[in-house]
Amino acid sequence: MTAQELEALRAELEDLEGRGRVEIAEQIKTARGWGDLKENAEYHAAKEAQAHLETKILKLRDRVLTAKVVEVSSGDVVDYGSKVEVEDEQTGTRHTYTLVSSRESVPSEGKLSIESPVATALRGLRAGEVAVVSTPRGERRFKVTSVG
Repeated sequence: MTAQELEALRAELEDLEGRGRVEIAEQIKTARGWGDLKENAEYHAAKEAQAHLETKILKLRDRVLTAKVVEVSSGDVVDYGSKVEVEDEQTGTRHTYTLVSSRESVPSEGKLSIESPVATALRGLRAGEVAVVSTPRGERRFKVTSVG
């Protein structure tokens, strides 16, 4: 991931450890005031939400600790951060993709996870070269028309 992505991850973690925990504690406190805990659905829901929050915090901590910061590629070879235009050899349609981390991936906006099958096939190619991607409907071939 990029340094900016790592900072965003750290900010999210800090928010969950601070504001998120405070909000859950308030929900639990409020629910406790409603009586018998055995039959208190609000209390049990708040405790479940707390467990989900703590799980998310642990996963984010692990991602922060194991993150590998990379520089965005700016050369003529397709790699992380590249904006690449391809032409589907079968249909002739053109697509523009930006290769990003899985966290930033939004395929409908042309932001492909670097770990996706299409991005994996495109990595290391230059303009004019062809990527071959296996799909459930068969093989697709994408000719790289530009890399930026």
